[in-house]
Amino acid sequence: MLDYDKEAERYDASRGGEPRAAAAAQAVLSLVPATARTLLDVGCGTGIVTRRLAADRDGMRVTGVDLAPAMARRAAARLPGAVVLADSRRLPFRDGEFDAVTSVWLLHLAPGPAEVRAIVGECARVLRPGGVYVTTVDKAASHNVGSDIDVVLSSRPPSPVRDAAADVEAHAAAHGLVPAAQARFRGHGQGRSPRRTVADLRRGWFVTLPPGDPLADGFAARLRRLPDQDRPRPDPVFGLRAFRKPAAQPRPPVVPSARESAK
Repeated sequence: MLDYDKEAERYDASRGGEPRAAAAAQAVLSLVPATARTLLDVGCGTGIVTRRLAADRDGMRVTGVDLAPAMARRAAARLPGAVVLADSRRLPFRDGEFDAVTSVWLLHLAPGPAEVRAIVGECARVLRPGGVYVTTVDKAASHNVGSDIDVVLSSRPPSPVRDAAADVEAHAAAHGLVPAAQARFRGHGQGRSPRRTVADLRRGWFVTLPPGDPLADGFAARLRRLPDQDRPRPDPVFGLRAFRKPAAQPRPPVVPSARESAK
């Protein structure tokens, strides 16, 4: 697992920068109702997407929250006074406080299914009735674009998948959320090259291939034999799912019984 405090300085540049952030924000906002006036971005990271959510939707107040101090500091520089340092499994907000809640590239980082359930549960708790929760799903699979790099890596030990769409939908349903819509967007600038993939191996990007492991060294050697070492392969295409929190149903009027009416 990457240390996101150490990763903060190079995070944006290594993940497509502003073009990827713009695509992500546009896709997220396509799923957020135009009537939303408050939005919470959970796991906001450096705030590169969060800032665009705020800038691209007039009249909507956006708050970011992240657990890594170095990431939150960068986000706070982009959204002064609007970023909170907190754990996504224990959000420091009231029930029903936000019209929309988002978590972009977060659920796949959870240690296990229990943590994913907790995150989704907290997002549902702070969402008002009638509001929408938007999250990325199937992140790892998005990077499998059918390239020669994918062929080399296809035999690596599989990583646990925490953000499978079906599992996220089940967690959402358990907390009273219902499927609402879907969207996709391109991860501009994230197409892998063989040389970049070797560098990612060396810094622990692949959970099941820790740096220094003989198996990781074997994959690195095979990647070095690929042609066009610095040519990026196709960009990943990420998936988004939106879930709605049903509006509270009004209580039916109490009809007095015949005996009560006669009193």
